[in-house]
Amino acid sequence: MIGTEIEHLIKLLARLPGMGPRSARRAALHLLKSRESLMLPLAQMMTRAADVIEECPECHNMDTVQPCAICASPARDAALFCVVEDISDLWAIEKTGSFKGYYHVLGGTLSALDGIGPEDLSIPHLVARVQNMGPREVILALNATIDGQTTAHYIADCLAVTGVKVTQLAHGVPIGGQIDYLDDGTLATALKSRKAV
Repeated sequence: MIGTEIEHLIKLLARLPGMGPRSARRAALHLLKSRESLMLPLAQMMTRAADVIEECPECHNMDTVQPCAICASPARDAALFCVVEDISDLWAIEKTGSFKGYYHVLGGTLSALDGIGPEDLSIPHLVARVQNMGPREVILALNATIDGQTTAHYIADCLAVTGVKVTQLAHGVPIGGQIDYLDDGTLATALKSRKAV
């Protein structure tokens, strides 16, 4: 019989993305067995992180300083804005080292099915930032889903009054990808997005 505290720990762990009930049980057991070396330091770090990490008021990234280190950096290119759905997308792009402009995190995508409208995302804040900072280009780095593309079109319409150039990431055949392994949607997009060699 499992005690209620352990059950509660398992239920909390199961709420993490990618963590089902079985994985949560294994993680809870591992944490309990590694109490001194893992569980207590992890609990302390989680408490500290909850105290010091906040959302950036400019781009909606997470950091220990306000504004975040990216927004505060004078070395960034103010002529470029990259709009992403979530912080994890920002981190993935930043990890490549290939983008040196500023970011804006929407906090999701428009979804009629889930009842998520423009007022639930940081789109009005994005428009205000573009009007205030006057970048040359806004790159929409949104997922190639129906909701992502709907959001991209909506943002492009909202930014039309600013006169800024709005672009989006290329979609299609990935580097190292084999054509016969691609799904129909990816292949169709690749054909439509073809360019001169």
